Amino acid sequence: MGGRAILFLVVGFSAIYLILGQHFGRISNDSANNYVQYYSSTNAHNIAVSGANLAANQIFFDPTWTAGYSNESYNGGTINVSVQVLDSFRNIRQIVATGTYQNYSSTVKVTLQPSSFSKFAYYSVYENGIWWVTGDTVFGPFHTQDYLRVSGHPVYNGKVTIKKSIVKYDRYSSPVFNGGYQQGVDLPLPTSGVASLENVANSGGHTFTGHDTVYITFVKDSIRYSFAYNAPQTTVLTSSFAPNGAIVADNAVLRIQGTVQGQLTVGASGTGGYGNIYIDNNITYNSDPSTNPGSTDLLGIVAKNNVYVTDNIPNRNNVIIHAAIYAESGGFGAENYSTRPPSGTIYLLGGITQNSRAAVGTFNSSGIVSGFYKNYKYDERLMLSSPPFFPNTGAFEIVSWYE
Repeated sequence: MGGRAILFLVVGFSAIYLILGQHFGRISNDSANNYVQYYSSTNAHNIAVSGANLAANQIFFDPTWTAGYSNESYNGGTINVSVQVLDSFRNIRQIVATGTYQNYSSTVKVTLQPSSFSKFAYYSVYENGIWWVTGDTVFGPFHTQDYLRVSGHPVYNGKVTIKKSIVKYDRYSSPVFNGGYQQGVDLPLPTSGVASLENVANSGGHTFTGHDTVYITFVKDSIRYSFAYNAPQTTVLTSSFAPNGAIVADNAVLRIQGTVQGQLTVGASGTGGYGNIYIDNNITYNSDPSTNPGSTDLLGIVAKNNVYVTDNIPNRNNVIIHAAIYAESGGFGAENYSTRPPSGTIYLLGGITQNSRAAVGTFNSSGIVSGFYKNYKYDERLMLSSPPFFPNTGAFEIVSWYE
């Protein structure tokens, strides 16, 4: 190879190396810049998430907290947080947290709503010494403020929380907690849940006043009501009669039955013989969520005192109840449970929240002696949805987290 060819070869390789060197240098610079951008944007995002968590923690300890944070220094950057009331009527709030690091910003939005007692498959303040035994199965969240008395192997498929402790019948007793278990959780039942429902019924719903007893029959999108047994009933469109879905019988007894379409909460206030709700016949949803998971029909039954399955002829051969039930000072039970004839089974789809655990029947070794067997199924929709203005726990729960 001649000298000129060698020269061309050297110049060619030099040019190639020069181009490659520039290319690799640009890649190296771009990689460094990308790393700096990624590091800064990640820090901004982490600061925003921390701000959202700090705000959620403040609201957990003080549900009225709306102060937020303004230009708070955090981890080399700043946090700005606002708490916005999206729906003052239902007390739905949104945390908007923005984290800034150097020239990068990130925003996290968290929506919270009051935590409702309707989310419980079973809640009680007092268990009245009743034992949970082999064959008992609970689906959905479970809480009691009392001792949890167990004999054999009852099964709990949702999370179980109790205030006191577990009492075992004998050393062979071993409850099955498939959804987890936590002791020492104090979640008192409010004394103003029915009063709060009545307040919203007075402003956008409907309150019956001046009557000892109110009879309501749900007829899909309408209701029929009267104030005496077998009296002529007035029929109204529910959406016009109680636009916000809250209906209360003030200082009265409420008797209900029928087919529910839409979302309603009915209640009864009062003391003594008032403030009780009687289920006179089946109460079912127009669209059964057992067969149609997309059903939006929801019913809350909220009594100041007790919710009873009426001792009458329609309830002598099973009764079907689709509802979240709340008994603020009493419990859910069967009227004359110890003297009524064997009446089949209570098929409940929903949940029970009660002050004091009540009975629905009596049994011996041969089976039912009086009243009902129990077939209670949790309505899974209640984990995320709630009947209108159903009494809440006083705390908030997160329903969405957007980053």
